[in-house]
Amino acid sequence: MISDASFVGHHPRFKALVHRRLRQGWGLGSATLIMVAWALFLLLACSHAWSWQNPWLYPAMALQTFLFTGLFITAHDAMHGTVSLNPVLNRWIGRLCLWAFAFNSWNRMLPDHHRHHRYVGTDGDPDFGPPRFGVWFFGFVFHYVRWYQILLCAVLFNYLQWLGVPGASMVQFYIIPSFLSLLQLFYFGTYLPHFSDPGRGLVPNNAHRSRTQQARHLWAFLTCYFFGYHWEHHESPATPWWMLPLTKSSTFS
Repeated sequence: MISDASFVGHHPRFKALVHRRLRQGWGLGSATLIMVAWALFLLLACSHAWSWQNPWLYPAMALQTFLFTGLFITAHDAMHGTVSLNPVLNRWIGRLCLWAFAFNSWNRMLPDHHRHHRYVGTDGDPDFGPPRFGVWFFGFVFHYVRWYQILLCAVLFNYLQWLGVPGASMVQFYIIPSFLSLLQLFYFGTYLPHFSDPGRGLVPNNAHRSRTQQARHLWAFLTCYFFGYHWEHHESPATPWWMLPLTKSSTFS
């Protein structure tokens, strides 16, 4: 069982450090870096046609998948007010990141995410599902993906093709990476932390019904921007993603 008795995220100096870094612009800087990197790489990658036999294609698609995941993690931090201390700027950055990620809706996802925190691992949790991966994943997709998003993606796809953007490049660097990012976010940020099968005694034994990855920061960053430190996130939602590794410290000084 995970204990919150000595959790670093509750330390007054840790909270003061988070606030100071947000005031210094760390959250805004990381959000800007991710958004600019995503947009520039997408523009560069779609500026010419890529052969499916090109060995550099797949690492490039993996990078774009990682940047898509960064867009959502940035929007997620905005939902907790940890991108900027300016609430208006915080909200609009969250909206922009979700819109760029296949036209997701801030107004719909924000209340759902806070319901996830309030009712985590119960029937009231919109992210929770049965222990079978495929059933849970497709239920998750059908809950969050709406028909108008698919329509808008199709309209954008055809418009950009009309402008001369290679259709295959849009598939390689927008459609496939956005789906792979959704899969990555679900697996590392929902399924692994919240998997529960009472029939086999596999239930996270804490108030947040959440697991956490071991403190392997490079792996945690590459898999989901430290979102695998999931119990820590639920215990301290006001901690931005780039501060989560510090919550793994046994002491804070």
